Amino acid sequence: MKSFQTERQFSYKKFFYKCGIFLAAVAIIVYFLPREGQFNYQFDINKPWKYGLLQASFDFPIYKGEDEVQREQDSIMRSYHPYFQLSETMGERIISQFKEDYNRKLRQIIPDPTYPHYIEQKLKEIYRKGIMPVEQLARLHKDSILSIQIVYQNTSILQSISEIYSTKRAYEALVNSDTVHFSKTLLQRCNLNNYLTVNLIYDANKSETAKKDLLSGVSFAKGFVMNGQKIIDRGEIINQQTYNILKSLQREWDKRNETTTEKRLTLFGQILFVSILIGCFMIYLALFRRDYYDKKGSLSILFFLIIFFPVISSLMVSHPFMSVYIVPFTMLPMIVRIFLDSRTAFMAHILSILLCSICLRTPHEFILLQTIAGMASIYSLRELSQRSQLLRSALIVVVAYSVLYFALDLIHVNDVSQLNTNIYINFIINGILLLFTYPLLFILEKTFGFTSNVTLVELSNINNKLMREMSEVAPGTFNHSLQVANLCAAAANRIEANSQLVRTGAMYHDIGKMLNPAFFTENQSGVNPHDQLSYKQSAQIVISHVTDGVKLAEKNNLPEVIKDFIRTHHGKGLTKYFYISYQNEHPDEEVDKEAFRYPGPNPFTKEQAIMMMADSVEAASRSLPEYTEESISNLVDKIIDSQVQDGNFKECPITFKDIATVKSVFKEKLKTMYHTRISYPELKK
Repeated sequence: MKSFQTERQFSYKKFFYKCGIFLAAVAIIVYFLPREGQFNYQFDINKPWKYGLLQASFDFPIYKGEDEVQREQDSIMRSYHPYFQLSETMGERIISQFKEDYNRKLRQIIPDPTYPHYIEQKLKEIYRKGIMPVEQLARLHKDSILSIQIVYQNTSILQSISEIYSTKRAYEALVNSDTVHFSKTLLQRCNLNNYLTVNLIYDANKSETAKKDLLSGVSFAKGFVMNGQKIIDRGEIINQQTYNILKSLQREWDKRNETTTEKRLTLFGQILFVSILIGCFMIYLALFRRDYYDKKGSLSILFFLIIFFPVISSLMVSHPFMSVYIVPFTMLPMIVRIFLDSRTAFMAHILSILLCSICLRTPHEFILLQTIAGMASIYSLRELSQRSQLLRSALIVVVAYSVLYFALDLIHVNDVSQLNTNIYINFIINGILLLFTYPLLFILEKTFGFTSNVTLVELSNINNKLMREMSEVAPGTFNHSLQVANLCAAAANRIEANSQLVRTGAMYHDIGKMLNPAFFTENQSGVNPHDQLSYKQSAQIVISHVTDGVKLAEKNNLPEVIKDFIRTHHGKGLTKYFYISYQNEHPDEEVDKEAFRYPGPNPFTKEQAIMMMADSVEAASRSLPEYTEESISNLVDKIIDSQVQDGNFKECPITFKDIATVKSVFKEKLKTMYHTRISYPELKK
């Protein structure tokens, strides 16, 4: 019951981890997606359209150009007359003030009674027409306004601005109007400017209302585009009409995306779209790649890569002058192919480019190009063991991009001169950036616990520190490891296992023997230290080479997959020599097998199973009294059949057919390794 509860709890942990990855992936991708639509087309009049077919996705008007609208507005504004309020009391108050001043002091300057009568009449005339500030009058002249509406006693009178006075002009009118009958000098001595003040006040509300009424008659559109209507196709020259339509589409697009409702709908659609795609990919993993689905490292690296590229695409789209085609999207299937398998690489790549496509205005062309380039990258890089392979793959990807785009270009253009050549520079940059896959692999290996073929090749180099040390300290074990590695690689190639992985694992499976090399027969030279020990003590020393090997691997930072070969190459088997010898000496005693058992676990991969078989067969083959076809065949069958009967391969995905193939390979290789040489004749003197 206790174990059942533990298993349930562990399952819940995995379930919540997967839910967390799903929610995090959706949240991060949607967060970086542009919330408002981006009109990312670049176009100019009398230039060819360099994108694919463009159709209207909604109804919108064809707006007039700014110059055309401005001309119409200027034309209609000629009939615009701003409103001014004429003060009814201002003139009367000023004239009354003049009368008082005349009776009090001005009579001494101009005793002639005709003068005050003239001045009074002239002031009435001036104030009836109105006095306006000089700045206001100059602004009306600047705006080419010829007339204004003067509101007086609830009526509006249209009056030419030529009849409107400024204070200066009003003063000149007073002193210069009738110089024949009235002395200009006497009038100037009266300081008549003290009786001139502004009585026309600008009415902003009525003026703005009148202006809006006039401008409302100007139409900003001169046509209409229906939803689904073709606007332009690749290679067509942008004339004035098409240019106006494209500008109108851009303007309408920006206007539509300003509304909160539009943004909420966009956000909901993005969440739904991303959730569906991520969910489908997780279902694919659960149904067809359960081992990746249940392993945190595999799931983490897949979703890291799937999230990374849509985020980069969203950032690129926010900068219209940068092309999304410089992003090395094929890096994703390459990495997944190197660490996992081809089918998962293709599915992850398709998911990634579908997520990226919702940022773009021409998604169909993008999806087509990236799909073909991704297939080319997967095919060209089945395994990475040399840097030159990556260079070749980058070249193939660039060629795939270029050839396919060239084909699409030819389909849509009418003349060779309309071909878009700038895009090929982006493809070359893409190929150069793709070369950074090599250093990126090292970072991903350390982060997610994977081991690439590049690392395996480096580890299998016999000149590295640990291999050199083993060849010096335990030369017999070193030679044994080399022989086992050759057997493993040959068998792995025949049953379509990872030959490089099993070869490297075989090189390191016995490194624990370096701590006590003399206790293992392949390193002994006549003296056997086990003669001085009990069988149980000897068994513990032999068993300890597994745990010592794991510690040594951790000290030297060997990958986890190599440690698994060290742990599983004996599985949970017994040290049969010491166990049987002890049992023979103590026939009446019930022997505790655990004292003679390796810690395990048993092999859980096909490669580890090959390793266990090769290790036992190679070690046992050294004790054959004679190397004949029959003896070698019997030895291989006996050892491997015994391992099958002991249940050592129950936990790994190896079939009986695979085991039979492995037996056949081992027999062929051992015959070659132990063939008898002919004796060379002596030269007779």
